[in-house]
Amino acid sequence: MSKVIGREKQVEQLEKLLISDKSELVAIYGRRRIGKTFLIRETFKKQTVFEVSGIPDGSYSEQLINFYNEIGNRKASFKKQSPPKNWLEAFNLLAKFIDSKSDKNKKVLFIDEFPWMHTHKSKFTQHFAHFWNSYCSKRSDLIVVVCGSAASFMINKVINDKKGLHHRITLPIRLEPFNLYETELFLKSKKVHLDRYAYLQLYMAIGGIPHYLEKISSGDSVATAIDKLCFEKGGLLSNEFNQIFASLFENSDYHIKIVEALSGLQKGITREELIKKSGISSGGTLTKTIAELIESGFISEYRPYSKVIKETLYRLTDEYSIFFLKFIKHNKGSSWKTLYTSSSYVSWSGFTFENTCLKHQTQLLTGLGINGIHSICSSWRNDNAQIDLLIDRSDRTINICELKFSEKEFVIGKSYAATILKKKKEFSQQLTDRKNIFITFVTTFGVKNNPHSSAIMDNQITMDCLFEKVL
Repeated sequence: MSKVIGREKQVEQLEKLLISDKSELVAIYGRRRIGKTFLIRETFKKQTVFEVSGIPDGSYSEQLINFYNEIGNRKASFKKQSPPKNWLEAFNLLAKFIDSKSDKNKKVLFIDEFPWMHTHKSKFTQHFAHFWNSYCSKRSDLIVVVCGSAASFMINKVINDKKGLHHRITLPIRLEPFNLYETELFLKSKKVHLDRYAYLQLYMAIGGIPHYLEKISSGDSVATAIDKLCFEKGGLLSNEFNQIFASLFENSDYHIKIVEALSGLQKGITREELIKKSGISSGGTLTKTIAELIESGFISEYRPYSKVIKETLYRLTDEYSIFFLKFIKHNKGSSWKTLYTSSSYVSWSGFTFENTCLKHQTQLLTGLGINGIHSICSSWRNDNAQIDLLIDRSDRTINICELKFSEKEFVIGKSYAATILKKKKEFSQQLTDRKNIFITFVTTFGVKNNPHSSAIMDNQITMDCLFEKVL
């Protein structure tokens, strides 16, 4: 029985490769601690005949010897072979090892932390491409999996390679953090039994990173769990921030500058505003850095309803990065039991709940009962108002969504009701098509019924819909 929690889509994709009539080349990437290695090991534990992992900061010779030793560990007779002098010889040795296998079923070769093996002047990637093209692709019984946390390397030098690996990847997988459905499933499997409000609070602080969630203990409250992880001396997440970016990106200083620039801005900013805030000049470096941060799930871009590209908003959406820069970085030795009663908590929780909703748009559409209707989600703003989530539907309807976090039923007061009506009016005046406009509330525990809610709200859903499983 597989120990993999969630990841149904990825497991299904990988298992299909076992019955294909050709060799397959899989590239899987995602941030550190996301569960890439675990997914491959569990899914292919019966089929894996060779596995090697790159050595962090290892030299050319160390990577070669490690590769050679792994072959010898799999079959003792290969320990008598001379150690390879370069990667061409190393992959030739691996080919001989595969040829020694009489089994006709699919065989999995797993190269973990692939980018670490590409040391300076080693030509590792070029020789790997040659190995795939000249040997693996001519067979029908191999699944070669390359895996790495360094998103920029995996995207630019593997998946989008213009040379030997060009169009060779048969299955690229970007492994993302758990969503709320998977987070709840995972925590329950660990006997961490809390209500959904507590699961939501944990998700908003540390995100859906399996390794982080793994450290939450049964019987701990939300505050206790966050204190142990983030604020106690030696806590896993007390100093994780810089390590994340250093492990994922080359020249990570630029990535950190952009993340820090976005961390203090809750509603998202345009590219031009980001240039001013980060101090990074416009050009290829900025474009590449933004693209890598988006691809790795740290920031998100929200195309405007107007479809004007220059008005695209960039928003920091990685939960742990937001939490670190907001609370951990400047509160070493403090306690979440104290911090979560501060005014900073109110602004953070509201912003982060909005991010959570924006990440679960499919669940929102399902909760509203409109998942069968073609819909486009976008943002909108002018000088007087901003809407973080618009749902433009093919049935001549637009939902203006208000995303509100609250510890109890959300109360709409007179001034807030006026603000919502102003948003609707401002947006309606710029709307060129004739469409019905609904005001929709997404809240934790629902909206309290009063004259103001009755006057402005057309429909509502609660956080429970965010936990639903969607295909």
